[in-house]
Amino acid sequence: MTPRYDFASDNVAGAAPEAVQALIDHNTGSASGYGTDLVTRRAADLVRELLDADADVRFVANGTAANALGVAALARPFEAVLCHEHAHIRTDETGAPGFFGQGVGLLTLAGASGKIDAAALQTALEQPDVSHRQSPAALSLTNATEYGTVYTDDELRRLIELADAYAGHQGRGLPVHLDGARLANAAAAGFELKELPRMGVDLLVIGGTKAGMTPTEAIVLFDKSLSPRFDARLKQAGQLTSKGRFLSAPWIGMLETGAWRDRAGHANAMARRLATAVAPHFPLTHPVQANAVFVRMEEPALGRLREQGWFVYRFLDGSVRMMCSWATAPDAVDEFAASVAAIA
Repeated sequence: MTPRYDFASDNVAGAAPEAVQALIDHNTGSASGYGTDLVTRRAADLVRELLDADADVRFVANGTAANALGVAALARPFEAVLCHEHAHIRTDETGAPGFFGQGVGLLTLAGASGKIDAAALQTALEQPDVSHRQSPAALSLTNATEYGTVYTDDELRRLIELADAYAGHQGRGLPVHLDGARLANAAAAGFELKELPRMGVDLLVIGGTKAGMTPTEAIVLFDKSLSPRFDARLKQAGQLTSKGRFLSAPWIGMLETGAWRDRAGHANAMARRLATAVAPHFPLTHPVQANAVFVRMEEPALGRLREQGWFVYRFLDGSVRMMCSWATAPDAVDEFAASVAAIA
């Protein structure tokens, strides 16, 4: 039986029609290279409009590059970045932050359902600065989190305030990186994007791939002091794409039409539908706030589900993860839910 990956991740779906149409629309004539073209300029303007911020914007091909190059710009090789113990930069990027940061380390923090606990952050910031270990130089946050939960404005603001108050980093607070691979889902769940620059986020990654585009992510430099030579950083990492308009064009299609948020709202709604269907059979392990559903499922049951043709992952905390995407259809949710009921 050919496995079905409908609920394995939100990056298994194809590209949304709005993204594909934008690629077609902007695949005409010639254009300057390396992100200097008018298409990229328009896409960057739309990102600034989305955030209501005067920021520099760059487009890269994947989230690992966006995150790793971002945190590398915030910390020196003998320093470290604070992040959740299950953050993507910690568990799924093969040491890329340290590679591109020439030794930058990661200091992990605990917290329920992927959210950093404020007390854990405070404790980490109170540790003495000694020469025998890497001290914190930046804070990395994720919204929506790896467990599909969404920070409220106040929760994020509290963590950033603690980072700002830290005096051990060159006499000033810690800069903040935010991994927004699923920021569209957080926005669709009610998170206010325009608060990010006012909260004090210095560097933001906005997800395009998981939001329904072809492979593309946006790096937003709220702190423009990071901008000089940032393109050289991208070039060295193989992320300064010559035909840059094909990274930026999908953003025009998704942002001009509102599809970036609307498609995420659909994914979130499908996750709620799925959670309602599977919860009577397997208990939920995390709140369903974005487009992810996590359940407690023992290995024999997971094996039976896979025998029925469905592939889903067992996640970091032992839960089984089920993801919905912009393309998830209600009928697919109901079909999957019937299989879950059958193996319960």
